[in-house]
Amino acid sequence: MPSKNSCKKKKQIESDWSAACHPATMSNNATDLTTGYLSSAMAILLYGSNFVPLKKYDTGDGMFLQWVLCAAIWLVALVVNLILHCPKFWPFAMLGGCIWATGNIAVVPIIKTIGLGLGILIWGSFNTLTGWASSSALTFLFIKSEIPNNPGSTDTTPLMAEPVINRTEDPHVDSSWVDRLSTTYQRIVGCSLAVISGILYGSTFVPIIYIKDHSKRNDSIFAGASQYDLDYVFAHSSGIFLTSTVYFVAYCVAMKNRPKLYPQAVLPGFLSGVLWAIATCGWFIANHSLSAVISFPIITAGPGLIAALWGIFIFKEIQGLRNYLLMTLAFCIVLSGALCTAFSKT
Repeated sequence: MPSKNSCKKKKQIESDWSAACHPATMSNNATDLTTGYLSSAMAILLYGSNFVPLKKYDTGDGMFLQWVLCAAIWLVALVVNLILHCPKFWPFAMLGGCIWATGNIAVVPIIKTIGLGLGILIWGSFNTLTGWASSSALTFLFIKSEIPNNPGSTDTTPLMAEPVINRTEDPHVDSSWVDRLSTTYQRIVGCSLAVISGILYGSTFVPIIYIKDHSKRNDSIFAGASQYDLDYVFAHSSGIFLTSTVYFVAYCVAMKNRPKLYPQAVLPGFLSGVLWAIATCGWFIANHSLSAVISFPIITAGPGLIAALWGIFIFKEIQGLRNYLLMTLAFCIVLSGALCTAFSKT
């Protein structure tokens, strides 16, 4: 009877021989890796920057902005769907978009209370859904964001700041509920919403993964479904737009048909949605080329660094040596956990 070592050696020889006889396979693998990592890099850059166009514009409570952003996402997905020659539409994939849109409702309140950099770092760390990465969010909670009260300063105006239009009137008459919170409650609300959004964001791809996993089972309703992740981007985005529309209509009803609309935020919001949609297409491509197990922790951890750089160097949201050190420590924990998760599966 051959030993275990001899069996392993035989299998290794067979594997090497197969690779040598099929150089195209090695070439395809290298191409997939290159495509996957380039797509991941694009997604990271755009996810970390997609809210930057909104810096100097009033967005109120964010409900109107949410709808504009999601409309842009759907239009980009429609173009991609046409380019892909309209692959089969799976309604179940819309569920992931519904989950994402629910988490995204809190984005404006989060950024207005704790800032762009810290907000993305907290929801990004919970988004990874890995024990060691998620635990770092506790470190982020101790970082103080400098959201100034004076909106007139060009260098320190926080993202999505609410400008004072008429100083002679009561500033609370037209302000959103976020602006009426005290500093302490803003911090509590912002961090709590970021955690909830991160958990919801982390579940957004579950329906698509479920469809792909059951596509090879003949007894499944998803039998024969595509294995190419980008084929589901239109259904996913349709779920996003439909859910945001339902929420916006409910908001209009709650406001007694007097919703707070901000026309000046339409174009910046649309641009933000386009950037987000392109980033998501990159993520879908990375999922296919690398597998979601590898791409997910990398892409969820990366935007936090980009957002933190915006928050530190441009918007001045995070200041002081102590906060810089905490930010560096926390991000190192997230990055280490994400890379360990990704490369342990390669």
